[in-house]
Amino acid sequence: MAAFLASLIFVVLAEMGDKTQLLAMAFACRFRWQTVMWGVFAATAANHLMAAALGNYLNAIVPMEYVKTAAAASFIIFGLWTIRGDKLQGEDKKYKFSPFWTVTIAFFIAEMGDKTQLATIALAVEYNAIIPVWLGTTLGMLISNAIGIILGNVMGKRIPENAIKWAASLIFIGFGIYGLYDTLPGHIWSPVVVAAGAGLIGLSIYVMYRIGGKEPQLANVCKRAEALGKKT
Repeated sequence: MAAFLASLIFVVLAEMGDKTQLLAMAFACRFRWQTVMWGVFAATAANHLMAAALGNYLNAIVPMEYVKTAAAASFIIFGLWTIRGDKLQGEDKKYKFSPFWTVTIAFFIAEMGDKTQLATIALAVEYNAIIPVWLGTTLGMLISNAIGIILGNVMGKRIPENAIKWAASLIFIGFGIYGLYDTLPGHIWSPVVVAAGAGLIGLSIYVMYRIGGKEPQLANVCKRAEALGKKT
């Protein structure tokens, strides 16, 4: 149950402002929301099952301390990634299939190597479980994309995007730091290492914020939704 709940919460947080959430919102401007959600479900179920299986497989072939260290460090990276945010690069216009298959294929490809897929691998490593992580991350994707579609199209600029992004990023970074502290030997945590690590994380947060953290991506997609009008 812990693996399921953690996976659910982490993916809901990781998806806020993520490229795949923006993609779902963009598709909701063109297609019925039910079609978009079914496409998101199909793509996520397949993609995250592979990711969870890969994470579980890594546990079996790589020494546990190395895997746990890499997984903890990856959560810090996810936190920084969340601050930077994502942008659509025309992913919602690349495919010309039926609405369901357009959403499914675009979403599946967009999710390859994306933050939430990598988070699924890290969660499967952390909890050494496939099914609970897969179910949690898949449900988390559905919830976060439903939030994006409904609140984005209905409430528009009222979404507290920056607050959500900063809360999510700090949770990820905190979880990663705790994972490193719990995994690495105690003698490593000298005052110099702690100070240097804190300085590096602080600098990284500042750089990610300067690169893209100030631009409200969800609001931009909301404006596009209002301009497009009717869905098909």
